[in-house]
Amino acid sequence: MAEVLLLGNPRLRVRSQEVEHFDERSFSALAETLEDFRKKHGFGRAISAPQIGIDRRFIAMNLGRGTFFLVNPVITHRSDETFTMWDDCMSFPDLLVRVRRNASLSLEYADEHGRPHEWRDIGRAESELLQHELDHLDGVLAVDRAIDRESLIMRAEYERERERYDGMVEYAIVPTI
Repeated sequence: MAEVLLLGNPRLRVRSQEVEHFDERSFSALAETLEDFRKKHGFGRAISAPQIGIDRRFIAMNLGRGTFFLVNPVITHRSDETFTMWDDCMSFPDLLVRVRRNASLSLEYADEHGRPHEWRDIGRAESELLQHELDHLDGVLAVDRAIDRESLIMRAEYERERERYDGMVEYAIVPTI
């Protein structure tokens, strides 16, 4: 398990390098960190390697059915349709950011063993999550994608008036825990 880097840490702004050598320890560290965060905070569906200081292009995901990895993911298609949502992040767990995301993606990636995969016409929930995590691989954070200056709120404020804030967006994240 590793420490999740927090907003302001310059390592979150580095563009990650492709994975060339598949290091089981790095994959395990990322998966353990994701599971630990989920247990402690009650949310968290994915984490990118840069969030624990590994400047390589891979992501660990758990959508409620166990952890799996996307290595060297590349978007092959983005839908024209978009939507707004309140995005959250393990690197700033007390903050929510209103962003605009594509409704669907398709991508190519390898698993932790180097086997190639395609994931086509990805649904909204997974698509928005992947856009967030792929941004991390490029050193881009959700705060960089805020729609406007009113698009940053504290999680406690969101929880206090969830219905009002959810009315300001077209989609709300559904927890997997």
